[in-house]
Amino acid sequence: MLVRAFRPVTGHHPHSLVIVGGKGWLDEGLPKEIERQGLGERVKLAGFVDDADLPALYSAADLLAFPSLYEGFGLPLLEAMACGTPVLSSDASSLPEVAGSSAVLLSPHDESAWSAALIGLLGDEVARQRLLAAGFERSAQFSWASSARLLASIYRNILADPSR
Repeated sequence: MLVRAFRPVTGHHPHSLVIVGGKGWLDEGLPKEIERQGLGERVKLAGFVDDADLPALYSAADLLAFPSLYEGFGLPLLEAMACGTPVLSSDASSLPEVAGSSAVLLSPHDESAWSAALIGLLGDEVARQRLLAAGFERSAQFSWASSARLLASIYRNILADPSR
């Protein structure tokens, strides 16, 4: 869907679409779809990227487009936000809870809405800067240290009341 949604973008902006991730479920048709859309020069399949290299990719991007159908948590959204990358995400699964109001949220099935949002955001520096600032604030609310403190608090409450 993202490859098809990106096709209209090429008539408005010089950007490329870089798709990151190792081989996975139902991705065997991706290279064929890229060719079918005539996007061989504009869509790059980066494959698996080591965690240590992800911040550089996020930081170099003008935005993260994340049309996921299902996520257990949505860590890529927070990673992108922490790197100063505006986020366009699906409104499925846990993603709205993770993103809050710091991302543009769309149905992962609405190709035309994704096209319009990509064209609009890539052409609107003010909107991207607003999302960037909101993303920094949102990502700061999530940390391993705060997660550990919350978990420790839960354990303390359970241990204080053995009847639970």
